[in-house]
Amino acid sequence: FDKILTLCTGNICRSPLAEALLRQRLADRGRAVTVASTGTGALVGHPADADTQAVALARGIDLSTHRARQLTPEITRWADIILVMEKHHLEYATRLDPSARGKIFLLGHWDKAEVPDPYRLAEENHQLAYDIIAHTVEQWIGKL
Repeated sequence: FDKILTLCTGNICRSPLAEALLRQRLADRGRAVTVASTGTGALVGHPADADTQAVALARGIDLSTHRARQLTPEITRWADIILVMEKHHLEYATRLDPSARGKIFLLGHWDKAEVPDPYRLAEENHQLAYDIIAHTVEQWIGKL
């Protein structure tokens, strides 16, 4: 896979984290892969959530340049694989572009786990989302 898309709701918490972690981990393995993120109800143009940025920065990941984008059929067609945070994101993307059905998976596919949305919740929720995303990204790394 050369073009990976991560997808959440607002594209300001979970999918930017997953995008950055995938990009970093694949680069560490010498893989030249394009990773992007979008949302099903994106806060278009907004930066990553401040709490998410703080959790990421504490681990050496800078999300300061991220700006939220809305998922479109053109983006689903661009991606070789789409990794989503929750089942309803999978359903949304499939409704938006039925041809994408076979390339959409939960980020937590291997554990059958969803990543809960930390938006507007306490910092520990952002921490939990980071931990789940970091774990599930590691599971994907060897398979991508």
